[in-house]
Amino acid sequence: MIDVSKLTQTEIQQLGIDTLSLALSPAGMGLFMHQFNLGSGDYTRDRDEILGNPTIEEIVARIKERRILRG
Repeated sequence: MIDVSKLTQTEIQQLGIDTLSLALSPAGMGLFMHQFNLGSGDYTRDRDEILGNPTIEEIVARIKERRILRG
């Protein structure tokens, strides 16, 4: 096993890519890495704009309403 504490971030990244490529094939590695996305924007701000700041009672009421609508 490699002592990663002695590697730079770049070396660790390259080792990870090489290892994934060997284990999954280059196409499989690409599919695996495609799952990871840092995203953009401000999740907390966006969430607050969409959901507001509901109370527990409001959340429970919404859940009950959805359950009734779904039958």
